[in-house]
Amino acid sequence: MGAARLLRAVFWGLLLPLINAEEGILHALKSENPQLTKDYCIYYNPNWTSLPSALSNTTSTRLEFLTPKLLCSRSDATRETVKDKAIVVMRGNCTFLEKAELAQSLGAKILLIASESGLNTPHGNKTQNITIPIALVRNEDIIDLKQNLGKNVNMTLYAPPVPNFDYSMVVIFLIAVLCVAAGGYWSGIAELENLKVVPSGGSSDSKNEENVTLTPVAIVVFVAICCIMLVLMYYFYKWLVYVVIAVFCLASATSLFHCLSALVRKIPYGQCRFPCWNKCIEVRLLFLGVMCIATSVVWAVFRNENRWAWILQDLLGIAFCVNFIKTLKLPNFKSCVILLGLLLVYDVFFVFITPYLTKSGESIMVEVAAGPFENSEKNDGNLVEASAERSAPHEKLPVVIKVPRLVFSATMLCAMPFSLLGFGDIVVPGLLVAYCHRFDVQTSSSSVYFISCTIAYAAGMLITFMGLALMKMAQPALLYLVPCTLIVCTLLALYRKEMKKFWSGNNYQVMDPMDFTANEENSTRANEQHEGQ
Repeated sequence: MGAARLLRAVFWGLLLPLINAEEGILHALKSENPQLTKDYCIYYNPNWTSLPSALSNTTSTRLEFLTPKLLCSRSDATRETVKDKAIVVMRGNCTFLEKAELAQSLGAKILLIASESGLNTPHGNKTQNITIPIALVRNEDIIDLKQNLGKNVNMTLYAPPVPNFDYSMVVIFLIAVLCVAAGGYWSGIAELENLKVVPSGGSSDSKNEENVTLTPVAIVVFVAICCIMLVLMYYFYKWLVYVVIAVFCLASATSLFHCLSALVRKIPYGQCRFPCWNKCIEVRLLFLGVMCIATSVVWAVFRNENRWAWILQDLLGIAFCVNFIKTLKLPNFKSCVILLGLLLVYDVFFVFITPYLTKSGESIMVEVAAGPFENSEKNDGNLVEASAERSAPHEKLPVVIKVPRLVFSATMLCAMPFSLLGFGDIVVPGLLVAYCHRFDVQTSSSSVYFISCTIAYAAGMLITFMGLALMKMAQPALLYLVPCTLIVCTLLALYRKEMKKFWSGNNYQVMDPMDFTANEENSTRANEQHEGQ
């Protein structure tokens, strides 16, 4: 599911040390009021340009706006206009180095190239004659700069070092572990309630709700559908992204209602009902349902508002993950091994193997997780303007937990202002945690499997972060989470000599609730007799 699709999101969002020094900051300040400033992302080639690491070590330069000119000929600018200034021109028609050669010959100090087709690191064989800094900036940022600061602007370029740690990672880690623990705990509690219900008239639907059990065959089909969907997203992103958004809105609103209604039903007040379609509906649950739908709709409308929409997305996403873990049941450890094993292979294949199969040389996972993008092509070693082969709307897949970054860096301006974690990294191992808690309920093992598997998941997350930081390359999160959780559960079952029951699930899905109650009573009597002896 989302675990593999959002690999790039994890890579960019959680591990700032992996970003190289090709990203920098354009610091602009209004000439008449130096206190009014704005920062923008730039891309530069460190082999061409050396930028200071701190703003205090820079000297501001007057910025001259030459856009929409391209500076591909001397007729585009005069020496009087650009001398001793930083100039910004449009990208296209000629190479970066050709523009830089003209700018330097006219006396410019800095060359900014405004791009409408995305940012890339400038490449090519720069001659020793070109000494001025060259940087690529978004054209939309130049427009924003003129609108906010006017045309009388001074600017400087610098590349601050990447922070070694972003505390938003701690928040992401806590959210992930709490979701897995809450979903697994809820699944076990629901199982316990079902087993303690004595059937009256052969109906216990109110307790079973809409839980779904995955058989081994269903698991194989499920993983195959994941593969097909990922490939379809790769080729038809600009249409299917809206399908994913619509499904997320529906599923998350439903999940939020299930999570909150479980808490509301524990409150002994406000239980007034009214008749509706031959049934009695609690008024408080009706208002709760309206609130959940409204939350989902508000997020859908304002989903691209970075200042606060992430709060709603996280709220809906947490509810989705917890409800998914509670609702989808794996009947035994064998099914857990099959599901986690297949998704591990799925993760590794689409991350490490598909780069050899795509024209861009990037994995299908990375392309899908990155969302909208534009392609650029090389011409004699220099990047020039190119039309996108597959244009996409500025939409992102909403299957992530988002937390704003808590440190300032160029990466925050250039890549993503959020740390991200895919839902799949939560729900896939969470299904195993939920099974462990249900098995604890069946065997009265004092939640030892549940607690151990939750701790193993937390350790797997930490190892994932460490692995990415040490190896400095994108890797599938399940590559660490799956072994950690499966190995711990296996060793624990072997130690307790319960591997056979743990593997087959102790037949909990067909166990008679009366047998469960009788087993509890027999166990209590046996303990009392043992204490008496």
